[in-house]
Amino acid sequence: MHGSSPAAWTAVLLALAGTTIGGIALIPNPNWIVFTIGCVIAAIAGPVGLLMSAAGMGAGDDDH
Repeated sequence: MHGSSPAAWTAVLLALAGTTIGGIALIPNPNWIVFTIGCVIAAIAGPVGLLMSAAGMGAGDDDH
């Protein structure tokens, strides 16, 4: 199934975690250091997913 792979799940969970951390950091008073950490986590989600896919953990890499 398209996108149902460890690489895709890892990328989505990293993006979700980064967005959640960044969002929580803005409530009630902005904590810019934690917000930046959340942004960095969300930004590395795509490259991590691509690297994992290239390493053989992507959806098209199984032998069906």
